[in-house]
Amino acid sequence: MRDKKTILFVCQYFYPEVFRGNDIAFHWAEYGHDVHVVTGIPNYPDGVFHKSYGFFKRRHEVVNGVCVTRLPIFPRGNSKIMLMLNYFSYYIVAWVYILFHAINHKYDFVFVQQLSPVMMSAPGVLYKKLRKVPLYTWVLDLWPESLSAAGGINNKYILGGFKRFVKSEYKYSDKILTSSKSFDQSIMEYGEYRDKIVYFPQWSDGSSVSSGNGIIKDNMNLTNILKQKGIDEAKVFDKDSFKVMFAGAVGEAHGMECNLQAALLTKKRKDIKWVIVGDGRKLPWVQQFVKDNGLEDTVYPLGRFPSETMPLFFETADVMLVSLTDSLLFNLYAPAKISSYMASGKPIISCLNGEGAEVVKTAECGWHVPAGDAEKLAALVLYLADIDKAILASKGQNGLRFYKENFQKEKCLWKLDEIVGLK
Repeated sequence: MRDKKTILFVCQYFYPEVFRGNDIAFHWAEYGHDVHVVTGIPNYPDGVFHKSYGFFKRRHEVVNGVCVTRLPIFPRGNSKIMLMLNYFSYYIVAWVYILFHAINHKYDFVFVQQLSPVMMSAPGVLYKKLRKVPLYTWVLDLWPESLSAAGGINNKYILGGFKRFVKSEYKYSDKILTSSKSFDQSIMEYGEYRDKIVYFPQWSDGSSVSSGNGIIKDNMNLTNILKQKGIDEAKVFDKDSFKVMFAGAVGEAHGMECNLQAALLTKKRKDIKWVIVGDGRKLPWVQQFVKDNGLEDTVYPLGRFPSETMPLFFETADVMLVSLTDSLLFNLYAPAKISSYMASGKPIISCLNGEGAEVVKTAECGWHVPAGDAEKLAALVLYLADIDKAILASKGQNGLRFYKENFQKEKCLWKLDEIVGLK
């Protein structure tokens, strides 16, 4: 039997917000370890506090055996000012909380799930300094590169300030876990950390441990889910049509201009449906583009649905689409949705460059076109709509096989146990 450990888990986001870190915390608790998560009041991605949570509601609770402390923060809202207030409020409140919490609470190690913003790692670094315990940091977003590439901020003083957070994070981490192998080159700019870096990819979130709101009941199916939103299933998911599905965040980085231009080029093929399942800052633009260009019969931006329902949507697709805008930063990413797509057994079109494209090529689970090339994307979709379905199925099975060998959740979690010394 493994020794029982006490673990401090630091991340601004936690259940009911959907991130892979939930699986990690629940996994450790399931195997008898004491896990304490220090997070914020849930408000991602809507920008408002989730129902039943707030400044005076459910600030301390136990979820699937995990002790959760939710610190008061500003919600993300829908403006850059609110987003910055959200980022810095967690950093300040969590840093002060850890400063005093460390006096009477000793953990065996600290685990930081570092998404955006990078400041969320600072409380974990502080605890490591105060208590001299191991710190493991899982880097899923590169800063300050993300700030300039996605946020359009290029002020050298602002970027320099965030670089100091990054430098401290890497310096004090005993191991730096990376979700993409290409992250190594950015991390190595801060020091000779080759011995610290460990590749630790993301898995599909379709089988995430969940409880409470948002769970699909046994008698729920896609028909009922769509009916709740007033969506005509027969129109969108016509069994005789060829469906290209994009699932996940619809943001500035996700190449939606290219995707919609490609859809415009295939407009005359009424049997080709472009289905977008997700939400984000770019969704209003997508909806307006569809309206302005008369694409209502071939492009369907459906909005966001609970992550637990995604397998129901994936089943209807003929091919899954993953896309990113071409940039030096985004070319380093392997989007998490690739593993989810693979787990569904569906073939993939990758319209991106760099790491993500290489994963799809290596797995031989789909087809690739360069990021931003709408003409090639449209031509590929037209080709795939008319080929033998057996070819599509074969590519999908290649992806499923690759997923089971490399990205399966259970295998990833057991590997993490080895990295942090729990086995």
